[in-house]
Amino acid sequence: MKLHGWGRYPVVEVDLYAPKTTRDLQRFIKESNLIGVTPRGLGRSYGDSSLGNTVVSTRYLDHILAFDEATGIAHCSGGVTLADLLNIFASQGWFLPVTPGTRFVTIGGAIASDVHGKNHHSEGCFCDHIESIQLLLSDVRIVTCSRTEYSDLFHATCGGMGLTGIILSASLKLKPIKSTVINQTTIKAKNIEEVLELFETEADKTYSVAWIDCIAKGSALGRSLLMLGEHAQDGGDLIQNKSSISLPFDMPSQLLNRLTVQAFNTFYYNRIRKSTVQNKVHYVPFFYPLDSINDWNRLYGKNGFTQYQFVIPKAAGLEGMTKILELIASSGRGSFLAVLKAFGKQNDNLLSFPIEGYTLALDFKVDAGLFPLLDNLDAMVLDFGGRLYLTKDARMSEVTFKKSYPVWEQFQSVRESYDVLGKFTSHQSQRLGLD
Repeated sequence: MKLHGWGRYPVVEVDLYAPKTTRDLQRFIKESNLIGVTPRGLGRSYGDSSLGNTVVSTRYLDHILAFDEATGIAHCSGGVTLADLLNIFASQGWFLPVTPGTRFVTIGGAIASDVHGKNHHSEGCFCDHIESIQLLLSDVRIVTCSRTEYSDLFHATCGGMGLTGIILSASLKLKPIKSTVINQTTIKAKNIEEVLELFETEADKTYSVAWIDCIAKGSALGRSLLMLGEHAQDGGDLIQNKSSISLPFDMPSQLLNRLTVQAFNTFYYNRIRKSTVQNKVHYVPFFYPLDSINDWNRLYGKNGFTQYQFVIPKAAGLEGMTKILELIASSGRGSFLAVLKAFGKQNDNLLSFPIEGYTLALDFKVDAGLFPLLDNLDAMVLDFGGRLYLTKDARMSEVTFKKSYPVWEQFQSVRESYDVLGKFTSHQSQRLGLD
């Protein structure tokens, strides 16, 4: 069958297997001799990291196995989604310690990507809150790894893009909350310099994220809306608007051009009339604004899109972001959905993406002229000491990857020591020289 990631690029032919039980999965692994198996959750990684010749889906391995109310530790199968956890525990006073911009991600996928959210500067990555992982290896052994047990395998699996084995289950420490309401503050920033200053002055806030206009130039370069958030402490609640819309067909790609993006960005920036606005919102629109649009990836047409996300160190922040935004703005390929965040300290996971600095993510529709621009952006990111996010990547070169992830050889060494090198693979790992 044909399969793709969330960006709908590339599309590849795969053999897909979806086991109903762990025993079924072990039997399949043993009988297939495990040559190039690719684990896959909900397929929300954007590029080709969950694509391969033989794909194993964890969609049926989706059971919540235990929950300790005293500690907030949930033990669940790798196919459980963040939405599953929120639907059960948010109303009971427990929330995800870290969450990406969609709740339709599996626990296994969140670990494999070591996802980050709007609170990386204050609470780190998703895997910083994982207590232990149960991992199926190529010889069908199930190994429990943690920071103290098989720690090398733990730090390779967290952020390891599914290349160390299949995540069967994990224990995650949830955070207590008193309300499903978020106290939100929106601040208008006139340009990139101002929004970076705001990230620093507002660093004590738990959640922060900025929508950024990638088309604006001159003194308005990088004008932004900075959204800050805190969990409400009054125990109040808001009714979630559960209505959603769907895109039943691919939008004509011609509709996404410089003029339409510029018009949208101008409207979106100017819809906030005051310099600062405060309101209360349910957690869903604050953390997951795009989840209300089913199949929103069809906005970019039948050829799909790629999300380009990079991070550069804080020391290079203003200069680096200014030069990169100038190149993007001059290209005319700005994005509706450009998001800027501040990252805190780097963790110990070998291929985890965040380093202390600033990260920008934006969407580009795929067409003939796109990839030379992205190659130029890659070179700029490398020059500023940054790197690209593997979960969003669909076309990074092996050279770029190995220059920007300096411990990749240590990652390979761990894989080799557990005999999973070449056993768990993906189109991405082959492209990046990890097989």
